[in-house]
Amino acid sequence: MQSTTKSGRTLMPYKNILLVSLVSLLYLVISYWLIGYKSEQLVLVGLFNLMFYASGESRRLILGFSIFIVYWIIFDYMKVIPNYLFHDVDIEHIYHLEKSLFGIHSGVEVLTPNEYFLRHAHPALDIAAGIFYLTWVPVPLAFAVFLFFKNRQEFLYFSLTFLLVNILGFVVYYLHPAAPPWYVQQYGFAFNHATPGNTAGLARFDAITGTSIFHSIYAKSSNVFAAMPSLHSSYPVIVLFYAIRNKVKTMLPFFVVVMLGIWSAAVYSSHHYLLDVLAGITCALIGISLFLFIKERRWMSNFIAYMFKATSA
Repeated sequence: MQSTTKSGRTLMPYKNILLVSLVSLLYLVISYWLIGYKSEQLVLVGLFNLMFYASGESRRLILGFSIFIVYWIIFDYMKVIPNYLFHDVDIEHIYHLEKSLFGIHSGVEVLTPNEYFLRHAHPALDIAAGIFYLTWVPVPLAFAVFLFFKNRQEFLYFSLTFLLVNILGFVVYYLHPAAPPWYVQQYGFAFNHATPGNTAGLARFDAITGTSIFHSIYAKSSNVFAAMPSLHSSYPVIVLFYAIRNKVKTMLPFFVVVMLGIWSAAVYSSHHYLLDVLAGITCALIGISLFLFIKERRWMSNFIAYMFKATSA
């Protein structure tokens, strides 16, 4: 049933208003029950409702970006069942494997790349690492907005690939929980499930800039034992692939620099081993290949067609 104004303009169907209201309320209730109240939950619901009702174009945009919202919710809910409850956390083995494969000789010692950079940190590198690490969210989202207005179908391909790569990464998190390099640097090889998130080398960026950007980000970490694969390293690979696929030639150098910068910053800041970065790249390549395979399957093509209609009507 639809209502109209006196001028005859058709308003939004009541069932759409009811559905959005129920989903918003259900999300808040479930989130409060599972992980407790967080202000981000109200911000998310408020933003979704604002864009849904503001205009037809904003509604289509937020419906398209609901794919990214699903990723965020899944990631947030990982707090409910920590991955270390399923398997022992790899702390020592991955450290020694990293050293044996990529060890750097320093005098009589052999250091992991993280340990080497920790001893040779420089303010200029700290700033560069912080800037690159801040791009892992805005660059994929900005590119998604670009695709949304340039090619709606490619936007859906990109968004669904992004979600699929994250799901693959989350599965690995539970199959192989792994500690980040900073954990070994601060706690050794003993396992402590109550370890809070840590800014590690990115704390130097906060100190130099007089901000608490990374402190506020990592204080809310869903699981510190989810270092492998490095999904931070996966995202720029997805962006670069779809930039090449859509012939966005002018932006390719920028995306390559961002990709290499994020990979380097992940290791320099002691948030990831080189092994984690390589695993993230592999995860992205597998996710991209898998999506290209399943996108032609009837169930997926039907879903894409449904989303295309919802974000285009």
